[in-house]
Formats: sequence, structure tokens, C-alpha cells
Amino acid sequence: MNVIIKQIELIDRIDQLIRMQATGNPIELASRLGISKTKLYRIINTMKALNAPVEYDIALESFVYAEAVGFKFGFFTKEVNANNIHPYVG
Repeated sequence: MNVIIKQIELIDRIDQLIRMQATGNPIELASRLGISKTKLYRIINTMKALNAPVEYDIALESFVYAEAVGFKFGFFTKEVNANNIHPYVG
């Protein structure tokens, strides 16, 4: 499988676990994902570079988002409005 797709799938899985506040500590999360702790931190840093407000909450023992965000990656069809004008064209 393509390396980029694997990375996106890992980000998606981490995102799901963060939303549930169920990542556990970094060692537990890396083990759950089948990756090294170093690779986990690389992915977390990539998420931060993409503006994800990821933080680690010591009390919850979980990574969390400091504010509500959404993550979506993929292609989808855009709907055209009633006048058949592309919604992003002036």
C-alpha cells in the first residue's frame, strides 16, 4: 500500500482516538497502532503542522484537541447550484 495512504489512515485513526479521549499515553498509543513512539510523534507533529491543536492531557492520560476541529481527507464531488454556476466561481 502507498506510504502516503498509510500515513493518512494513521492520522485518521489517531484523530478518532483523540476525539474519544482514548489514546492512552504515548507508549500505549504507539503499541496500539503498531508503530514506534518516534513514528507516533512524527505523525503528531505532522498533524500539528496541518493546524491540529493536539495536546497531551496528563490528567486524562490521553491526547486531546485544545479546540473543536474536524479532519477530512479525500475527494468528493461538488454540487452545482440551481443556476448551474460553479459555487466557487464569481
